Amino acid sequence: MNAIRLSRNERAGDRRIDVSFEFFPPKDEAMEKILWESIERLAPLSPNFVSVTYGAGGSTRERTHATVKRILGETPLTPAAHLTCVAATKAEIDEVVRNYHDAGVRHIVALRGDSMEGAGAKYAPHPGGYETSAKLVEGIKRVSSDFEVSVSAYPEKHPDSPNVDADIDMLKAKVDAGAGRAITQFFFENDLYFRYLDRVRARGIDIPIVPGILPVQNFKAATNFAARAGASVPAWLADRFHGLDNDPATRKLIAAAVAAEQVLDLVDRGVTNFHFYTMNRADLVFAVCHLLGLRPAVDQAA
Repeated sequence: MNAIRLSRNERAGDRRIDVSFEFFPPKDEAMEKILWESIERLAPLSPNFVSVTYGAGGSTRERTHATVKRILGETPLTPAAHLTCVAATKAEIDEVVRNYHDAGVRHIVALRGDSMEGAGAKYAPHPGGYETSAKLVEGIKRVSSDFEVSVSAYPEKHPDSPNVDADIDMLKAKVDAGAGRAITQFFFENDLYFRYLDRVRARGIDIPIVPGILPVQNFKAATNFAARAGASVPAWLADRFHGLDNDPATRKLIAAAVAAEQVLDLVDRGVTNFHFYTMNRADLVFAVCHLLGLRPAVDQAA
């Protein structure tokens, strides 16, 4: 008698595996082409939503707004717009929120943001602006209560937090202000996520804590990103990519294997919702979603 091997979706029970994808707005025409190729590649997987990052400064904000509006107008996807407290007064941020609402956006990812001076510089609230991400959540909900608000969470604590307990205090303040979902900073050791989840639940925080997954498109870039974000890079991960600097084909295979190993372990331990930091590249994310049992609608109907 042949054994029956259940798919990850079947092993997850009645709940399907849900995903969301994060993109950043393009800086030039070449990057815009890559972004839209990635969106078109991933859209048939029917993600819960796609988010578009947001930085300080007028040009970055304009690119974010333009990308979100194009997603709304030209795709069936549900966009979530990132918003930060950086370099703007409360009135200016409230106007951005109203503009999103008028455009049809109903989901905002609310973040404090980083210092305008760059990585490592001490953050200081903008005069007349929202002091913290929790205050930003309050402001968004004050503009319109029908916004869904997601916020960030940090399994290894935010780099500016003195300790994990203080970091969880801030998460609790964001939830009390109206946040309905938290998306974690990326991590590479799944035990970090589960230990953090235990501490969050012990504080009475019961919103979804969605793991953020970063498929390693480029190990050196991912290491630099991790250093700025306060995320650790385990020795075993460095070992996986050792010696592959001039071997992009093998690097890509290793990257797919590492990401698949991580997400399949999370599913086996009960996780059914994932947020992918795509870096505007679709292939690795698409492959991992395929392994999770997600298929384009046309494939499922065939």
